Amino acid sequence: MPGIRALNRVQIGAMAALNGTTDIPTTYWRGTGVLDDLTEVQFPDEYVGIIGGVNRSYIAMTGGEIELEADATFEQLPYLFNAGIHTVTTPTSDATGSGLLWTYNLQFADTDPIASSDITYLVIEAGDNQQAEIMRSAFVREMTLSGEQGQALMVTATLEGQAVSTTTFTSGLSVPTVETILFSKGKLYIDPSTDTAGTTQKSGTLISMELPLTTGWQKIPTGDGNLYFSQVKRVGDEGTLQITFEHDSTATAEIAAWRAQTERVIRLIWTGSALGTPGTHSTKKLTLDLYGKWSEFDTLDEADGNNRVTGTFRIGYSSGAAKKAVFSVVNELTSLP
Repeated sequence: MPGIRALNRVQIGAMAALNGTTDIPTTYWRGTGVLDDLTEVQFPDEYVGIIGGVNRSYIAMTGGEIELEADATFEQLPYLFNAGIHTVTTPTSDATGSGLLWTYNLQFADTDPIASSDITYLVIEAGDNQQAEIMRSAFVREMTLSGEQGQALMVTATLEGQAVSTTTFTSGLSVPTVETILFSKGKLYIDPSTDTAGTTQKSGTLISMELPLTTGWQKIPTGDGNLYFSQVKRVGDEGTLQITFEHDSTATAEIAAWRAQTERVIRLIWTGSALGTPGTHSTKKLTLDLYGKWSEFDTLDEADGNNRVTGTFRIGYSSGAAKKAVFSVVNELTSLP
């Protein structure tokens, strides 16, 4: 039967280690994605007395990537953080409640988890009813969280893997239950970087945000008997946060902080449904704590007569706080399915 878009699927799973060859998916990705085979085929130049040459070719390198897109959920964001920041195998249990805390500290020191074994590589199957393909040893090279009022918080992640090949979908997987993170349930806090993140809430000003992050993990192709990369190295991340504010007192205060180049800590926090058993945490939650300075503010803009302004915040290490960024998720999963 020819392929039908409605029968597309994306299945993912955590691998035991880089360079595994037998790992298979364990759950569905609750979003979209299409595998892209990046195999490099070369047709060498040669003089053999034939106009246009002959069909001699070779495969110089294999590889693949996939862009996973979805409304961000409390249950599946940890897959991307594990594959793009560092692995959290066991979340922190709540002593009195059912909430589990997954915490990711953006690395800045050689004592942080920056070895190639410190991230979780994913195996990904994607395709339709006509053809399924598989890619292993995938890591998150880039990801973006974004949202605006009246919509879901969205996530896009580019994952790079070793090779793409034909397969048969792993059968018997259950579609996981997930909860969408709603942008309008978010809160914004801005404070001096020397203060505790989340001290001062800025109400009624957050219109939209976008957080692109280049994770710093990259493939290292080496001559070791394989056409695909067999090493991954963390070479340095880069992240910025764009926030569109109401043109109000918060906006003007942050413009002043930009002009003075004052360090800030920005907390964005989104809450979800109530946990089965409340304790230290009472709801599902996504928290982003970002340290850095404003790098620019755009000229005054408007939408339907309402003035607004957009600033770009560069994430960087704060010596006073001894932090750069902390991402955390509260859900009720003891492990990733």
